[in-house]
Amino acid sequence: MTDYAQESIYPDSFMVLSENPPSFTITVTSEAGENDETVQTTLKFTYSEKYPDEVPLYEIFPPENLEENDVSDILRLLAVQAEENLGMVMIFTPVTAVQEKLNDIVDQIKTRREEEKKTRNRTIIPWHPNYNREFLKLEEKHKRRTNHNLDTSDIQFLEDAGNNVEVDKSLFQEMDDLELEDDEDDPDYNPADPERDLAD
Repeated sequence: MTDYAQESIYPDSFMVLSENPPSFTITVTSEAGENDETVQTTLKFTYSEKYPDEVPLYEIFPPENLEENDVSDILRLLAVQAEENLGMVMIFTPVTAVQEKLNDIVDQIKTRREEEKKTRNRTIIPWHPNYNREFLKLEEKHKRRTNHNLDTSDIQFLEDAGNNVEVDKSLFQEMDDLELEDDEDDPDYNPADPERDLAD
């Protein structure tokens, strides 16, 4: 009977499939990511007669939450690990490498979702049926805040600006009502004196 050292390392995820040839599976699960989300895959290893001097056969069972390109990356990772550890009992090393790869995938999923969220928040959809109505509400609210300290005549003036501006003539006194000094009554009055304007 083959001595499976991996059974003591992965007691909850190790399963023997056959004794001849020695074949077993190890289920590898990532660490929990956002909202306790994980990715998982099951690796199947089959020893050849010359193992560990010969690379064991390995397969990936249908993965959970993994995309096709992720599966391809894991297969390439297993191939590299198997070649680098040829001649040694190697199962622990490639399984650990796959575990780290799954953790990276969870981090990538989190980053991708955060970027998608930011993109949605930056996007304004002007053709949405409620867009113009909501925009006008915000514009009116801002206008009320801006004109809060203005009196009614000021607001009317601002609203009419650029169109027809009407001046309230009652704000001005009739010229006849103004008491202006007549320069001609001034005994020092000299209309030809160039320094008079400067003195005033």
